[in-house]
Amino acid sequence: MSQERTGVAALKGNPLTLIGPALKAGDKAPQFTLTKSLGETASLQDFAGKVKLISVIPSIDTGVCEAQTRRFNEEAAALGDGVAVITVSVDTPFAQARWCGAEGVDKIVMLSDYRDHTFGDAYGVYIKEFGLDMRSIFVIDANDTIQYVEIVPEMSEHPDYDKAIAAVKALL
Repeated sequence: MSQERTGVAALKGNPLTLIGPALKAGDKAPQFTLTKSLGETASLQDFAGKVKLISVIPSIDTGVCEAQTRRFNEEAAALGDGVAVITVSVDTPFAQARWCGAEGVDKIVMLSDYRDHTFGDAYGVYIKEFGLDMRSIFVIDANDTIQYVEIVPEMSEHPDYDKAIAAVKALL
């Protein structure tokens, strides 16, 4: 049974239960295998040797999630080839691809945790009440050690983009 954590996150002031560990800087990044568009998979190993910025969103079809994904897509262009910018949500890969195509988002890797929520559980961001992953940011160094974690305390609010980008740039 995975660990349940409360008091970490809320939606409009209502407490949420997160499933999984409370990861922190210095922890080894948990392995994952997620679905890309067209049914292909991607794992942590696919980004070996790169700094990884993982932006986790509950659903691409909401305003804050759209803005978060657009912002990191813009940042990805400036960060260079040594950085993999990844967005994870529980949306189907087809919904992710549709949205990216319609919005011209092409600098990030979209990955789906829709099948079995193993990413949300391994990274401690799976929301028990909704079956979604909590808005959060993980910056992982080239050796797969977590260097920065932000679990946004209010699901409807934005992450601290500047701190996340600064954490990435500190590793370059």
